[in-house]
Amino acid sequence: MPFFAFIWVKFSINSIFYMSPQGIKQSFELPDGRIVTIETGKLAKQADGAVVVSIGKTMLLATVVSAKEAREDVDFMPLSVDYKEKYSATGKFPGGFFKREGRPSDYEILISRLIDRALRPLFPDDYHAETMVTINLISGEEDVAPDAFAALAASAAIAVSDIPFNGPISETRVARINGEFVVNPSFSSLAEADLDLMVAATIDNIMMVEGESKEVSESVMLEALKIAHDAIKVQCQAQLDLAAMVAKANPKREYCHETNDDTLREEVLSFSYKPCYQIAMNGNPDKHERSAAFQAIRDQFIESLPEEERDSKKSLVKKYFHDAEKKAVRDAILNERVRLDGRKLDQIRPIWCEVDYLPSAHGSAIFTRGETQALVTITLGNKMDEQTIDGAVIDGKSNFMLHYNFPGFSTGEAKPYRGVSRREVGHGNLAERALKPMLPSKEENPYTIRIVSDILESNGSSSMASVCGGTMALLDAGVKMKKPVAGIAMGLISEGMDGKFAVLSDILGDEDHLGDMDFKVTGTKDGITACQMDIKVDGLTYEVLEIALNQAKAGRMHILGEMAKTITEPRADYKDHVPRIEKMVVDKEFIGAIIGPGGKIIQEMQRETNTVIVIEEQGNFGIIDIVSANKESIELAKARIRAIVSVPEVGEVYLGTVKSILPFGAFVEVLPGKDGLLHISEIEWKRLETVESVLKVGDKIKVKLIGVDAKTNKMKLSRKALLPKPEGYQERN
Repeated sequence: MPFFAFIWVKFSINSIFYMSPQGIKQSFELPDGRIVTIETGKLAKQADGAVVVSIGKTMLLATVVSAKEAREDVDFMPLSVDYKEKYSATGKFPGGFFKREGRPSDYEILISRLIDRALRPLFPDDYHAETMVTINLISGEEDVAPDAFAALAASAAIAVSDIPFNGPISETRVARINGEFVVNPSFSSLAEADLDLMVAATIDNIMMVEGESKEVSESVMLEALKIAHDAIKVQCQAQLDLAAMVAKANPKREYCHETNDDTLREEVLSFSYKPCYQIAMNGNPDKHERSAAFQAIRDQFIESLPEEERDSKKSLVKKYFHDAEKKAVRDAILNERVRLDGRKLDQIRPIWCEVDYLPSAHGSAIFTRGETQALVTITLGNKMDEQTIDGAVIDGKSNFMLHYNFPGFSTGEAKPYRGVSRREVGHGNLAERALKPMLPSKEENPYTIRIVSDILESNGSSSMASVCGGTMALLDAGVKMKKPVAGIAMGLISEGMDGKFAVLSDILGDEDHLGDMDFKVTGTKDGITACQMDIKVDGLTYEVLEIALNQAKAGRMHILGEMAKTITEPRADYKDHVPRIEKMVVDKEFIGAIIGPGGKIIQEMQRETNTVIVIEEQGNFGIIDIVSANKESIELAKARIRAIVSVPEVGEVYLGTVKSILPFGAFVEVLPGKDGLLHISEIEWKRLETVESVLKVGDKIKVKLIGVDAKTNKMKLSRKALLPKPEGYQERN
């Protein structure tokens, strides 16, 4: 037998107890009295910076990690920002099969973009280390919007780290509700707002704006920006006070991510500036020809170098040439007041439009402005086509969506399509917000609307082309828009707060890239419906913003006028191939009868009438949508439903179906799901020995409702009451 020896060893364990770190906290007060707390030093201490921002029960954990060294040949800021809402934060399970958080939702992508756009311009130009910022909602409550505090958390995490940053920044939502401006309002109160803006700024300057409104004026928009900035200054100061208490944040890390050659820089500038200035002055409207002309100057300089130096200096030459080109173009605009394509500062590119281009689409339009072109389509669907929103904080359904696609061929690039980019999500969202306030109400519009904007050419302002094309396609589809909407992108070239500046209308891609501002404004003839602004320079004054808004209004009016030359009103009726939707409202007690056991009745009704029937319970009513391209089919389905919900009335005559026969009579279905007893004595005036001698199952017969039993609510029917009484007929006692 095997022998097992058991050896007992006694270990002596010295227990080590760690005190829970208290962390370092800094608080500030919102205008409505709520307290926001920023805490560091308690969670995620191995990150370069980590904070928890708390307001009530809402908590956001933000972390930042930046590589110690930059990768070779990286001459940009490789920044990644990810915002994520944990379902556990609000006590929910994720939807779907896997029951775990998956790819970010469009909502999370949009918040990530807002934060990225605010942070990115404030890292030093020569800092190229890969940097990752993550913001997680770890606790949430029903009526608090966590997105308004996400950029604050991200900036605070950087502020308490040793990562170089020219911040801090913060972000706040400002809404106008019943005529009053409110900072960081609740979700529920936003339903009453006519302006909803997200604004990011440093203590000194506004950096980013995005939002929607219901035709507010330029002056209201400007006032909202000022109120938001005042609130942000308090939040930025709180971050500075917190960072001052964190040893790690003082001083920031030293780095050297660029090797420069000042002599080469001067040589490139001296060689390239005047030729680039001249190209900028030539006013060539073709971007590819301009690009080729600039590239030819760069190549000439490279050819002028000794052959043995060309390869080693090529990357630096490209960098310095970009700087020289940027300076020359900006100087030409500021000095000559003429733009790259020859336009005046406030001049809009030529526009041409066409509607009903695609015969099978429910609505379509082509909108072309200069070298930017959008092909926009409309699809009209029913309630089953609505988008389900299943987020940790926000859920519900949406009957309007706009999808923006930006393929490589639109800019002449040979690149494969690898799925929807964050940029496409963001541009589509902006265009969607621009058009949404002008859509008819749900009562007036029974359809789910999907807009798809495919960019076929791009040289600036493609999202604004999507707005213009979207308006025209909606009108072509017969959607009863309140007013047409147009959009324009504004740019800025400036020399700082006290220097010269030029506000540019309808900017080109190059003017966006080389300029200081990208300010997109959409609206009707009566006011602004959406805006998006990114600022790349310090010291933008409210005076410049006011000029940009007013110049944008003038441009918007011009574009609306050009669109009106093609279409001004929605079609009188939808196109023939658009499915028609008619609505019925019934008491909710009838919903079960319409659906039937296991859906039997409604499925049979849809099959026999060739319709799609969607029922939704709202309060005490059932809202029924009947969908079909055939008007007769809809009327047939409506008649079937009316029959189900009808309440039989004594004295009424019905065409019924014999459902079953018993010795004492027959049960006849007079309305769907409603049977009454036709007693053997009520079949004919003469005495019958058997019911089967006159009736059989399936017969269609006319009967009269002669009574309803007060106790059982059962119907009493008569057939003989509809037959002529025989002469000399004697009633039996």
